[in-house]
Amino acid sequence: MKKSFEEKNEFEKEREPPEQLEIENLSDDIEAQGDQEKRSYEVDRDPYLVSWEGPDDPKNPRNWTFGRKWAAVFVVSSFTFISPVSSSIVAPALPKLSADLGIKSEFESQMVLSIFILSYAIGPLIFGPLSEVYGRVRVLQTSNLLYLIFNLACGFAKSGSQMLAFRFLAGFGGSAMLALGGGILADCFAAEQRGQAIGLYMLGPLLGPAVGPIAGGFITQSVTWRWCFWATTVLCALVQLSGLLFLQETYAPILLQRKVMKLRKEEGDQRYHSGHDEDKKLLPLLGTALMRPFRLLMQPIIQVLAIWNLYNYGLMYLILSTFPTLWTERYGESIGIAGLNYISLGLGFWISGQITAPLNDKIYRSLKRKNGGVGKPEFRTPLMFIGAGLLPIGIFIYGWTAQERVHWIAPNIGAALFAAGNIIIHQCSQTYILDCYTRYAASGTAAVVVLRSLAGFGFPLFAPYLYQKLDYGWGNSLLGFIAVFIGIPAPFLFWKFGERLRARSQFAAGGS
Repeated sequence: MKKSFEEKNEFEKEREPPEQLEIENLSDDIEAQGDQEKRSYEVDRDPYLVSWEGPDDPKNPRNWTFGRKWAAVFVVSSFTFISPVSSSIVAPALPKLSADLGIKSEFESQMVLSIFILSYAIGPLIFGPLSEVYGRVRVLQTSNLLYLIFNLACGFAKSGSQMLAFRFLAGFGGSAMLALGGGILADCFAAEQRGQAIGLYMLGPLLGPAVGPIAGGFITQSVTWRWCFWATTVLCALVQLSGLLFLQETYAPILLQRKVMKLRKEEGDQRYHSGHDEDKKLLPLLGTALMRPFRLLMQPIIQVLAIWNLYNYGLMYLILSTFPTLWTERYGESIGIAGLNYISLGLGFWISGQITAPLNDKIYRSLKRKNGGVGKPEFRTPLMFIGAGLLPIGIFIYGWTAQERVHWIAPNIGAALFAAGNIIIHQCSQTYILDCYTRYAASGTAAVVVLRSLAGFGFPLFAPYLYQKLDYGWGNSLLGFIAVFIGIPAPFLFWKFGERLRARSQFAAGGS
């Protein structure tokens, strides 16, 4: 009986646990399926594809230490400061320079100032794409050496034609910083950290044109205008040295390509590759890179940013070129004292830049958090509205107070507000481009720089005729009304349609 009961229990044990057995079998099936998928992934994954060693690879510029990243920012900012200083340092020296070199035409005299900016329209179209083939640092150092040589030659010019030729070539070498700097920052910083880096970087091209005339005024008054070129050459040599010591390559495809070459040499296996363009022929690759800025100019986002920045940059150089005349002729100041009025522009650039940089990142992080943790380049646009308002307000104040010869502080207040609006627009536009076209940031920046540089070249040439006809009041009012017409709609366009326009861009999506 007892035996029969035990047999029954054994029989029940064999029959009762089917659910438990199903659960265990299901678990085994899932585990087996996971192992199979893992083995399949390991088989499918290219064992010769070279990439970063995980998301925290210290060789990835995004994972560099704080000090290493900001050392790169400092060097890049120094590069972008020197060239704009050279562009404007001759403004107070133009009368003496023209007399010494036999330049009699006012148009040709203004050309000495403007032709430096004209080359800005050509250089970035070449240097930006070249950096996406040969690397940022190699192109930057080479172009800066070119600037150093021809800027030094400007100090030894014996005629107006020599001066124009040397100025153009010096500007060509100095233009690379304007295209490459943004690309270097895009390589090193994530989107939510990019605003502060751009804040420091953008101070160079905007603060430089204000600092240059202050130094140029006292140099011209104290020694000779030739020291305007010699002094900037010495400063450039120091920056070049700091670049050799502290600036390292940041462009990921180049770094990965170097890693590929190292593995090929060590392992003796040519199958290692990075998935980029290292195996393509150089000439077609270079041709594609050089055409990229022109293709980007065909895109609505770049077109609007280029036109907006074109006008604002042209206004900045128009005011820079006419500042000495205003203070020496209308206010009776000496060349050296007149140069001190550029401090108002410098203060506008500096204060606004320091406020905009952290605020830009703060707004971006806040909007990203509200958007479920997904960031968008359009989160850079709120501050654009403020810049678009400050810029024309500053022009109106500057123009009418200068015409009525109000106390010297009033035109300087207007100039400071204009400068503040200008740098807000420049910083937000630059960051927007970097967020939209991260891999091709240098080409995107070059596409915008080319048009704004043409304006920086052309606006000072017609400035004397504008003020002769309309005086400072109505002349600047005309410029201010155009700034309103262009500047106010632009941020609305980016905010409302930016995402749709980006979705149609192969470059914004990371295409070639």
